Amino acid sequence: LTVFGAVAFRPAAVPGCPGHERRLMCAAASANWITTAYDGGATFAISVASDQRAETKPEARAPEEAGRTMGILKAISESFNEGGPMMWVILVSSIAIVAIAVERTVYLFKASVDKDKRLALLKSQIMSGNVQGAIKVCSGNPTPMTRIVQAGLMKFNKTDTEVQAAMDEAALRELPRINARTPYLGMLSNFAVLAGLLGTISGMIGSFTSVAGKGAQEKATELARGIGEALHCTRFGIGVSLLGLLAFSLLMGKT
Repeated sequence: LTVFGAVAFRPAAVPGCPGHERRLMCAAASANWITTAYDGGATFAISVASDQRAETKPEARAPEEAGRTMGILKAISESFNEGGPMMWVILVSSIAIVAIAVERTVYLFKASVDKDKRLALLKSQIMSGNVQGAIKVCSGNPTPMTRIVQAGLMKFNKTDTEVQAAMDEAALRELPRINARTPYLGMLSNFAVLAGLLGTISGMIGSFTSVAGKGAQEKATELARGIGEALHCTRFGIGVSLLGLLAFSLLMGKT
């Protein structure tokens, strides 16, 4: 601004503004324009810098999220190690619960069928006298329901008692397949809770045994630490039990 003012007071510096007063007015107007331009440039520069920071923010968050994830995994690992050997027993139980739940879910999904639509198709075939067509429909869609119906259709030329007996026999074969291994979920859920309590009791016994012969302050510290570690086993066992009971309830409702 000082340089521009010095130039503005020269007669040839600002064309169309002769005289001392007009030079002052032109200098003031020019200074005002420069100030406005400066403010606009500063605002633009701040805006560009903000955009650059916004663009780099996801990259900056990535290390933080990775560090947070590693911290959670580390905490889980420490909690598992502090729970004692019964944590491994509960872990095996949780793996068995997940495996059974997934296997049963896949089986029931494959065995599911649109019951109303399938029965309407079979009824139309039977009412039209095309029993062989109904049998082909059942054999082409092998599900527990269609196999039971097919067993009855195979006895279509027999008495009603024989047809009912054939369907009952097929139902006795199919129902155990539908409910297979599902009761194990309830058993494993109870086992996980009891294993967690056993691990906690064992840890507390070890804590009380380790403080024998120590001072009062040391006893309080050791007991608090030992009991806190032992309760990790109970927490893990209850969590696995809740997972197993939830899967058991959902599968029993489906079957």
